[in-house]
Amino acid sequence: MAGTRGMLIAVAAAALLINPAAAQSGAISDNVVKIGVLTDMSGQFSHESGEGAVTAVKMAVEDFGGKVLGKPIEVVVADHQNKPDVASALARKWFDVEKVDMIANLINSSIALGVSQLAKEKDRIAIVNGSGSSRLTNDACTPNSIHYAYDTYALAKGTGAALLKAGEKSWYFLTADYAFGHALESDTSAIVKALGGEVVGSVRYPPETFDQSSFLLKAQASKAQVVALAGSGTVLVNAVKSAQEFGIRKGGQELAGLLVWITDIKSMGLDLAQGLVLTNAFYWDRDDETRAWSKRFYERMKRMPHMGDAGDYSSTMHYLKAIAAAGTDDAQAVMRKMREIPVNDFFAKNGKIREDGRMVHDMYVYEVKKPSESKGEWDYYKLREVIPGDQAFRPLKDSACPLVKKG
Repeated sequence: MAGTRGMLIAVAAAALLINPAAAQSGAISDNVVKIGVLTDMSGQFSHESGEGAVTAVKMAVEDFGGKVLGKPIEVVVADHQNKPDVASALARKWFDVEKVDMIANLINSSIALGVSQLAKEKDRIAIVNGSGSSRLTNDACTPNSIHYAYDTYALAKGTGAALLKAGEKSWYFLTADYAFGHALESDTSAIVKALGGEVVGSVRYPPETFDQSSFLLKAQASKAQVVALAGSGTVLVNAVKSAQEFGIRKGGQELAGLLVWITDIKSMGLDLAQGLVLTNAFYWDRDDETRAWSKRFYERMKRMPHMGDAGDYSSTMHYLKAIAAAGTDDAQAVMRKMREIPVNDFFAKNGKIREDGRMVHDMYVYEVKKPSESKGEWDYYKLREVIPGDQAFRPLKDSACPLVKKG
């Protein structure tokens, strides 16, 4: 019996040597590569993720050919409802029962932080594009997660430095009271102080609120030169509208949106948004490559893409290329290839994933155009500054990530 078993093993091994393609295809677990898009499909962040994120991931899968190493690629979708407990339950089910290999998007930093840790526990992969908290590649980094499009450090570095250079030294923060808002206020405050500015006060608002009148009155009373909005979603749009009603800009205070999506500008309109300074990883009208991809996205979504959409597409393609290069969908083998292979596409040139999981690439400081400067719908931004990738993100020497080896 033992001899028969040994002979069968030897025959199987010989077959793999004769047909290396069989060995390769056999390296795909469950004979399918499964990608889960865990996002906000219906809440206040849905215009920053939602159907746009799903569309971008599916476009990448289609452009890759629908298969990798001869096995099909499947995309599943779920709405986490901006509830960390719901997100964790969905992610756990995906990993344990549905055998999802990689979870994408993860809008909402509290959710991204939780799911990244779960990916580490289950030895799967999480790629974050929707959320911004720089903790994801700092003290909360994992060997199984990647922070791709942007983070709060880069937003703070871009917008904070641009306004300080313009002489706006005193700052007051309106901060969303959750993980992303806290990180954005913390990172921006550090930049402001490092460049000789002063934080004169701050107030935190519940992310579900739609009436920010009392918070804006406090900001107005502070007489700070900059009223910084450390939040996102529909609440940010409403805050800008309310600030206009209160005459904050007319009173001489600058309004800084620390995370502004192009869909926010569309909602506000240029009359209201003109002059806003913002930092971004992607603009559809940056060059011929961005315009070509954005046109394809527009045909499906009837809106122009933002950095989350572009990041979801780019990172999904990068993930699939890494599987092909590794010859397996094993999480650690794929992570190694993702770090080895540079990102060169319409989203980023010579992008590099560091050991802390941060994808390093250039960032861009834009100013929202006046209505008279815009040539048409979605023509919203004019470039103020390019921040090279090695300057845009937190230096490894300052990192609290335990994966980073200090000299």
